Amino acid sequence: MLVAVSAAASLAAQQQEQRVVRSLAFEGNHAIDDYTLSTAIATSQSSFFARTWWLRWTHLGERRYLSEVEFRRDVLRLLLLYRQSGYVNAVVDTVVRRTPRDAFIKFRIHEGDPVRLLRLDIIGAEPIFNLSQLKRDLPLRVGDPFNRLSFQVSADTIVAQLRNVGYPYGTVLRNFDEDDAALTAAATLEVITGPRIWIRDVVIQGLSRVDTATVWRMLSVKPGDLFRQDRLYLSQRDLYDIGVFRSANVLLADSLPPTAPGDTLVRVVVRVVEGAGHRILGGMGFGTIDCFRVQGGWTAYDFFGGARALDLTGSVSKLGVGRPTDVGLRDNVCQSLQADSTSDTLNYTVGLTLRQPTFFSPRHTARLGVFAERRSEFKTYTRQDVGVNPAVTINARRNIPVTIGYGFSVGRTTADAAVLCSVFRVCDANDQALLTSSRRFAAVTVSGVRNQVNSVLDPTRGSLVTVGLMHASRVVGSDTLYEFNRGELEVSRYHPIGRRGVLAWRVRTGAIVPLRNVTVDTQSVQFVPPDQRFYGGGPNSVRGYARNELGPRVYVSDSVVVNGTERTFFDVQTAPTGGNALFVLNAELRFATPVFPDRMRVAMFVDVGQVWARVDQTSLHDIRVTPGAGLRFATPLGPVRIDAAYNGYAAEPGPVYFQDKQNNLTLVQNATYQPPRPATFWRRVIVQFAVGQAF
Repeated sequence: MLVAVSAAASLAAQQQEQRVVRSLAFEGNHAIDDYTLSTAIATSQSSFFARTWWLRWTHLGERRYLSEVEFRRDVLRLLLLYRQSGYVNAVVDTVVRRTPRDAFIKFRIHEGDPVRLLRLDIIGAEPIFNLSQLKRDLPLRVGDPFNRLSFQVSADTIVAQLRNVGYPYGTVLRNFDEDDAALTAAATLEVITGPRIWIRDVVIQGLSRVDTATVWRMLSVKPGDLFRQDRLYLSQRDLYDIGVFRSANVLLADSLPPTAPGDTLVRVVVRVVEGAGHRILGGMGFGTIDCFRVQGGWTAYDFFGGARALDLTGSVSKLGVGRPTDVGLRDNVCQSLQADSTSDTLNYTVGLTLRQPTFFSPRHTARLGVFAERRSEFKTYTRQDVGVNPAVTINARRNIPVTIGYGFSVGRTTADAAVLCSVFRVCDANDQALLTSSRRFAAVTVSGVRNQVNSVLDPTRGSLVTVGLMHASRVVGSDTLYEFNRGELEVSRYHPIGRRGVLAWRVRTGAIVPLRNVTVDTQSVQFVPPDQRFYGGGPNSVRGYARNELGPRVYVSDSVVVNGTERTFFDVQTAPTGGNALFVLNAELRFATPVFPDRMRVAMFVDVGQVWARVDQTSLHDIRVTPGAGLRFATPLGPVRIDAAYNGYAAEPGPVYFQDKQNNLTLVQNATYQPPRPATFWRRVIVQFAVGQAF
């Protein structure tokens, strides 16, 4: 009992002596940033809620305590880190303010001058590499501080390059001479290549259902090839990407170099584990534009051999607001769809796609799809069609894949009657029915992507370039009403700022050129289908405008009061018309918040853009600029974001049409409707909600 009481008293005294680390700072460090220094030591400061004096009462956040023993060792850890980084004269001092319960710590660092590398010799690599180029590829260079870690990485870099030119057993010996008094160093990397290796044979293991020929077609290594490690990695990735295998490994059979003289042939082993033959996916969700929606899919892998995949997919949206499932949600849950005529019926898509992973080469893929759909764009158009779309992707698994496709469909595109009357000058109901009747639409498309970003969901470094071209005409099987050329270019770039900050920008531009005028009744029109026109505004475009609200529009009124020469319109509804020219520029600065920095970010952005009805009508005076700010919350599905943008402009003026009780439209002559500018600041703020970054 006495021992137990004594131990409890000792533990209580120890807990009373523990102090919460309320602050941890570094002063005087320039060569090594605060984050690197903080990860090199055991002592760490408490979380934001636990260290901020006016939030401590919430008892939220993690409290981290000061260990006097580890704190003394932290000084040695920092000294060792600086010495490894080339700063042999670095001095680390500490300033600690202790209270009975708290500790406030500061490390004062005097770095001093570093040991600099005067000479870097690479021996034994002359017959294989260009030494000047090789030295430029190394992280350690002459004139830099002599960092031991960079020295090790430089040796590893040379070993990796040896493995890609036929020397898998090559090694690099490191040697250096350091003069701490003179603050200079000379380093030598001695390359021992070992034998040059060719592939003798390739052995495939683990197959039961998939045929061997399928695996052979996917491999980038063949018997008789010079050994290259990157080809092994590429083969492994290609095998895994086709979806047939749960795991795939491509590696050397021998871990030790050949011992017999002249023995330069090795065996490569391909080990695979086959996955399930079928996959079923399903999901449901809610969106402000789609209301409730469901989707599903079924995939058959290795369909009739050859690693082909057959995908059957389907989706239904507008549930609860579109016929035949309309249960009145448009009046409460999905109020954003109240004035949207395109949401009166369910949207659906059904598609069957056959994918061939190797098309004459592992580099190329092909697909053939058939589909039926009814899709709509908010307040603009509805498209119903069935069709087929074969496509071939060239260089599919390399840096710049290019896809050449052909699409053929039979269907109809309908839009608001005022849009057809204003844009295409077709106002008669019979002529509009002719314009929106079922027709053939065929087009040849070419698209290329250069993707060098470091993350699909939340990129912080790299660039993304996308180019798309489309040609539709009678030559490729399209109806005479659908003849035009369409081009679009999008460039995005991401620049890291510090450890958690990102400066991102994007430029998107496009143009549509109709090939000829088409006569509908007595009207000569340049018809571009509404589903192929450009639209602007929304969470992924110019965020100061609601979805599709940027650019030309037309207005419809069912009540007009005439007072002399003045006309007043009531119950005015708007319909975006889209355009044939587009320009959008986005710039965004994202940085972590002090509260939950790993889970939440703040974004400051400026969006610039405009949509023009015709290519020859573009003008810089029409450009709209909308600044704003937003929050980003990290989730497994990507960042969930809320953006608020300020729009100080009045809505675009446009022609106004009078709609009588029989829904006939009449253009109000010599009248242009100009909506008033919102009267207050808060009415000019547009709030956007979306999942994923804007670009």
